[in-house]
Amino acid sequence: MEEVLHTGHCLCGAVRFRTRGPLREVIACHCSQCRRQTGHFYAATNARDDHLEVEGSDNVTWYRASEMAARGFCKTCGSALFWKGDGSDTTSIMAGAFDKPTGFEISLHIYCADKGDYYDLDDGLPQYEGNYR
Repeated sequence: MEEVLHTGHCLCGAVRFRTRGPLREVIACHCSQCRRQTGHFYAATNARDDHLEVEGSDNVTWYRASEMAARGFCKTCGSALFWKGDGSDTTSIMAGAFDKPTGFEISLHIYCADKGDYYDLDDGLPQYEGNYR
């Protein structure tokens, strides 16, 4: 069986990453923190930490927007790249930072009660007011 590999990078290329193995489905988060960080909603998959390699990690700045997680972005170009929950053995990675073809599809929407008022969610996917767990 062939191992699944995905690659990606920030806008300027100072941070590059590679994942191996299966990734979680893409989840769209509509909370105010994700919207403010990205300018829209956050769509991310995640990888086990031992399956994620980051080249240029000294160019990643981590910002704690809450008491439960940190957000990683490129300190050169500002690209939002990662979200890391405290104590988790996985890292969320922005779906848009991956090189094509990804084969990804958004599977559900979370924090819809906090979504922006300038767009509708009418794709027929499951929607949760808060987190889905």
